[in-house]
Amino acid sequence: MKKKILIEGMSCGHCVNHVKVALEDIGGQNIEVDLKGKTAEVDFVNHPSDEEIKAAIEDAGYDVVKIENM
Repeated sequence: MKKKILIEGMSCGHCVNHVKVALEDIGGQNIEVDLKGKTAEVDFVNHPSDEEIKAAIEDAGYDVVKIENM
């Protein structure tokens, strides 16, 4: 299952890495984070809920605006 996540609060490369690690920790693979576009595209094999995805990113210090299935 591939998801596109709109994320607010990222401002640098370190932010991108924090988001990647947060998504990897909940089973994300093939993670592409676009700092300028404020998005992350990620494949999940274990199908976490949108609430779990949101919680992981927010625990890393960023705000999730929207999660879409791709």
